[in-house]
Amino acid sequence: MLTQQRKAHILAVLKDTGQVVAKTLSEQLNLSEDTIRRDLRELAAEGLLQRVHGGALPASPALADFSGRQAIATDGKKAIGRAAAAMIRPGQVVFVDGGTTAVQLVRHLPPGLEATIVTHSPSIAVELVAHPGMTVEMIGGRLFKHSVVAVGASAIESIARFRADIYFMGVTGIHPEIGLTTGDSEEAVIKRALSRHAAETIVLASSEKLGAASPYVILPMNEAQGLVVERSTAEETIAAYRKAGMTVTRA
Repeated sequence: MLTQQRKAHILAVLKDTGQVVAKTLSEQLNLSEDTIRRDLRELAAEGLLQRVHGGALPASPALADFSGRQAIATDGKKAIGRAAAAMIRPGQVVFVDGGTTAVQLVRHLPPGLEATIVTHSPSIAVELVAHPGMTVEMIGGRLFKHSVVAVGASAIESIARFRADIYFMGVTGIHPEIGLTTGDSEEAVIKRALSRHAAETIVLASSEKLGAASPYVILPMNEAQGLVVERSTAEETIAAYRKAGMTVTRA
């Protein structure tokens, strides 16, 4: 089997089963594990999969920059944002992550709702300028341009000043075994700090993020309390997240 044929087969298996196990695939194709691992490394370098111990998982398309992500699963993100916005109660202090799904959340906040939104995302803050009832607290730091959010030591210090009722977390991947992941190490640190300063963490996950993995782990899945997914998400997909103790809301 030629290299391109092997790679195409690997990607087909990944699409069909949601994972590739190097040992199993090497036995099926009568090839060495080294050959399969080399193919996996090269495919990972092209951004076509995420390598994990023993094989690979789907790479999340949500690793694109902010403008690129705006075109991914737009209807699903609107529905998820609407459902998440409905969870906020008057008077609460709420952490809102950066990202395109979070933008949909703040766009769907009822005009009469009064609460405090704490965010490290300038995009989120700007969306709330015209909202009459929202107090907006900005977390400052170095701007990570890829995701348009603040990161770094000063952001961590700012987060420590708050105790939020809810944190709405954006991720680029959520996998039952790997956990909650993102594409940048500093973003992972910020998200972890926000979660640990909130009473409840709710993950916003459009369809392309479910079952996918990115290089940096934020938290194990069981450290988040809730998950908001698209209404059309298959029950067998959701079952693994419920098993981890998450309350799953279909948007």
